[in-house]
Order: sequence, then C-alpha cells, then structure tokens
Amino acid sequence: MSEIVHPLDGWYSLHDFRAIDWNAWKSLTAQERARAEDELYTLLGKYQSTEDQKQGSTAFYSIVGQKADFVFMHLRETLEELNELETEFNKTMFAQVTIPTYSYVSVVELGAYMAKPGTDPMQDPDVVARLKPILPKAGHICFYPMNKKREGNDNWYMLPAEDRRNFMRGHGMIGRNYAGKVKQIIGGSIGLDDWEWGVTLFADDALQFKRIVHEMRFDETSARFGEFGDFYVGNLLNQEKMASMLKL
Repeated sequence: MSEIVHPLDGWYSLHDFRAIDWNAWKSLTAQERARAEDELYTLLGKYQSTEDQKQGSTAFYSIVGQKADFVFMHLRETLEELNELETEFNKTMFAQVTIPTYSYVSVVELGAYMAKPGTDPMQDPDVVARLKPILPKAGHICFYPMNKKREGNDNWYMLPAEDRRNFMRGHGMIGRNYAGKVKQIIGGSIGLDDWEWGVTLFADDALQFKRIVHEMRFDETSARFGEFGDFYVGNLLNQEKMASMLKL
C-alpha cells in the first residue's frame, strides 16, 4: 500500500450554479420582481457582513454560456452553514424563478508539504490564510472539477509518496509563474462529490485562464494523470450589475 499523505483542510466550499427562468421572471408583477430583488440583495449584504467578520467568504459571478446564469461560491466553517445558506436562498421569491443546474461541495485544501517540519500548520498565519481565504473579487471566474488517473502505469495512487510530492512541486512552479495574474483555490472533494478536486481560478484578464490551463496540460502531472470535467467561466456580479441583468 502506498504511503498516504493527508492534505491540510480549511473552510468547506459550495459552488451553487443557477439558471434564471426568464418566462417565470417576466410573469411576476413589477411589485413581485422588486420584492424578489430586495430579498436577493439583502442576502448579498449578509454574505458581505460574514466576510467582513472573517467568518467565511462568498463570490458572486455570472456564467457565460448555457450551463448556468450565475454562481454563488460560498466558503464557511461547517457543512451545516452551507446547508443553511442553500435553504435560506431557496426560501426567497427570487429562488422560485431560478433552476439549479449544478453544484459542487469540497473543502479548501493545501498539500501537506506546505507545512513546516515540526510545526502546527494551523498556527502559521500564511497557511491559515490560504485554507480560510477571503475570495478575490476579480473580474472573472473559472471553475472545473478534476481527478487523478487510476489506470495501469498512470495510477496516481500507486506512486510512492516522494514521487507524488515531486510531481506536485513541479506542477506548482507553473502556477507561481502566474502569481499576480491568477488566484487559485483548490477544493478537495474525495468522499464529498463526484470528482476528487474542484479548482476555482480568479483573474482580471480571462485569457489568463486559457494560458495557465494550456501550459499545465504540458506538465507531466496533468499530461499523465489529469482528468477534467466541465469548465464554467463568468464575470463578476454585484448589485448594480445584477439589477441591470434582471431589468425588463
């Protein structure tokens, strides 16, 4: 049996993707639409208050294409809190004109090699900041799930632990080349969702998503072991932009 290296775990994460039922939205009266928007913006205010208190974080983005219209990405201390967020939103009038299209549950994760030998990583402010991050409000978001292969000689889980560490260090060097251009949040989801990881990228230049993923495909870690799901990409939303989207 290969040596098991447990990652460092932080806040729980929920990606909640929704489509808007535009026929249902148009069928509401002006008063009902105003109420629905007010409820939505009240929730956005609560999410901001939680973030200001550093008890979690939320990102709110539109989604380009037919997979969804918008996404909430929530980070919270417990799964129960994520459940409460879902339920609270589902009780709003605005939720009644949305259709859930996809969701993803994970835990913000860092490789164990990030910890300094002989220290408690949760006492390291830099490590804690990465495990419990305030999500950036960059112009664009990109999300995708991924697995490591378990096929023949390309079985990630049969590699010696030191080989896996070396692969990931090399893979991480590519990411460092995009420091200041792309912010990456890794969610570990083994036992929590259908894939093994959920990757969320934030950038002010959407082309950086294409460039970093393209470059990483040539790295042996991805070329040999990477399997990828659907990609979701979109633009930052706030109250003003959402109001413009919903205006009839």
